Amino acid sequence: MFIDHVIVEVRAGDGGDGCVSFRHEKFAPRGGPNGGNGGRGGSVVIAASRDITTLIDLHYKRHYRGGRGEHGKGKLQTGADGADALIVVPLGTELRDVESGERLGELLHDGDRLVVARGGKPGLGNEHFKSPSNQTPRQYTHGGDGEVRRVEITLKLIADVGLVGEPNAGKSTLISTISAAHPKVADYPFTTTTPVLGIVKSGEHESFVMVDIPGLIEGAHRGRGMGKEFLRHVERCRVLLFMIDVAHPDPEGAYHMLRGELMHHDPVLLERPSILALTKCDVLAGGTDGVGANLLRLHERTMPISAVSGQGIAALVHAIARLLKG
Repeated sequence: MFIDHVIVEVRAGDGGDGCVSFRHEKFAPRGGPNGGNGGRGGSVVIAASRDITTLIDLHYKRHYRGGRGEHGKGKLQTGADGADALIVVPLGTELRDVESGERLGELLHDGDRLVVARGGKPGLGNEHFKSPSNQTPRQYTHGGDGEVRRVEITLKLIADVGLVGEPNAGKSTLISTISAAHPKVADYPFTTTTPVLGIVKSGEHESFVMVDIPGLIEGAHRGRGMGKEFLRHVERCRVLLFMIDVAHPDPEGAYHMLRGELMHHDPVLLERPSILALTKCDVLAGGTDGVGANLLRLHERTMPISAVSGQGIAALVHAIARLLKG
């Protein structure tokens, strides 16, 4: 199961209380204070790992708590700090505070860490309050409360190239042809229901990562067809590959619809380098040579292809690699 959005409740541990204690040595009946400080409460930390690809573990466990700090002890013994609670997430995870909407940060690299709830401060023992005018203080402080918050955790896949097209436009066929990815391929819409990543070899020692997101329909930016959930996975792509079925009854309208959905979701996406692939050209007489001039003018980089016959595929991969380098 591919899970890319969850809300969890995190509670950091409280700090331990300070201790009230005095020295009781044989030859020092009026010994001074020796109460130690409490331990710091454990924080809740979120860390990124390249070995994790989904938020499924967090889907089933929604509450995380740091350990409480131990109380201070006599003989100036400081209480042990509470253990941190660690949450491991995939690369590309974004974190927000549910109540305030504040963006807490994002984890893009293996090993990135972010504290989302800080443990409570340690309480002070009575030794801390000793002064010339107060040789036997009985003051101490309680440990501070740990932070509590609800955190929205959203996964946005990290890929070089994002495939953007309507359902059944040939995206899954393309990524299964040029990479080792094996998404479900069928001749009916919405075959792909979750994003699929594939590594495409573009040279002897070169490759790029491509993501196939489920097909977009008009109104996707408003959530139609789970479009909002799918669109976020192209936000970090460096190059966009629009894909239109060459036999579409209105290819120009389909192309502008896709661009409109991206614009409404995030206008910055339209500033990314892009290519338009006219797919399934094997159905045309003459294959890729049979594409009309009006279709070739839809985009400054329009490339007719057929994943079935292989026509135009090598040129497309080369063009993508060139854009990524540029």
